[in-house]
Amino acid sequence: MLFIVAVVIGGWELYLRSSGFELSYDDAAPQWAEKRALVYGDKATVFIGSSRMKYDLDVATWEHTTGRTAVQLAIDGTSPMPVLLDLANDPAFKGRLVVDVTEILFFSEVPQYSKEPAGDVSFYKTESPAQKAGFYLNRLLESNLVLLDNQQLSLNAQFKKLNIPNRPGVFEVPPFPQQFTKVTADRQSFMTNEFSSDTVLQQKVQHVWAWFLELGSHAPPPPPETVPNVLKKVTDAVNKIRARGGDVVFTRTPSSGGFWEMEKVACPREKLWDVLLAATNCKGIHFMDQESTKHLVCPEWSHLSLAGARQFTQALITLLPSSFVKS
Repeated sequence: MLFIVAVVIGGWELYLRSSGFELSYDDAAPQWAEKRALVYGDKATVFIGSSRMKYDLDVATWEHTTGRTAVQLAIDGTSPMPVLLDLANDPAFKGRLVVDVTEILFFSEVPQYSKEPAGDVSFYKTESPAQKAGFYLNRLLESNLVLLDNQQLSLNAQFKKLNIPNRPGVFEVPPFPQQFTKVTADRQSFMTNEFSSDTVLQQKVQHVWAWFLELGSHAPPPPPETVPNVLKKVTDAVNKIRARGGDVVFTRTPSSGGFWEMEKVACPREKLWDVLLAATNCKGIHFMDQESTKHLVCPEWSHLSLAGARQFTQALITLLPSSFVKS
């Protein structure tokens, strides 16, 4: 019986690998919590934000060049506010923090944008020894088996790929191709080489972004107090971190094509980015202000390829204050 099970599992694994699937780690709360525990290291630089920071920071390039640990705490499709507040309210955190700004997520108080990061913070604080043991056992297995890709191959993931027509009051988010997102053990997201070179796959993701942009164009404007509320929370958090000897830098990672065209209109930097830097008195690194980053192109409009991430990371290292990059 065990032999039959082993043959079935082995055959499925070989089939997936021959079909182009690559190893990918489950980017859920246990993996986030593992990284959250690393923020106290003397050689740690912490990165928070949304999915762009996860794609655009190449951890290997950062650590090889600086000799410092890159602690990746960004979370796809969310606001970094719960993580920023968690670090600000942690008296033991006195380190260097890079906060990436995706304006439509950062300058928002929509509850759904904070749900996952708040859940990850809560999991970190309450994780049991049994949950930690389960995480490390799963890590051992998923580091060798493609078939354990929870985000692409689980039953729920398969349900999400079903092409179910929209109905009145019910709509389905278009699926992303599996080649678009793989995740390393360091929580870095990356596109496969196939995706980076296949314009058809890239256009599929562009169509998803276009769908979101069209949906957002019909949404009511945020309440007028939203931006002032966000600025106050961020400023208070930055001041707490600085009072303990830490420091904070804001980044604006690249976007391209239709996404960037929308953001220039909907999120004017003089009303958001510039105001954020003035309110917090923090250094800001905007991709459009730097010759080394302004020409980087996101294949699907919103995230850099692995090659682009390496270029961006090298540029970022030269632009950050020395305390963020010196070991």
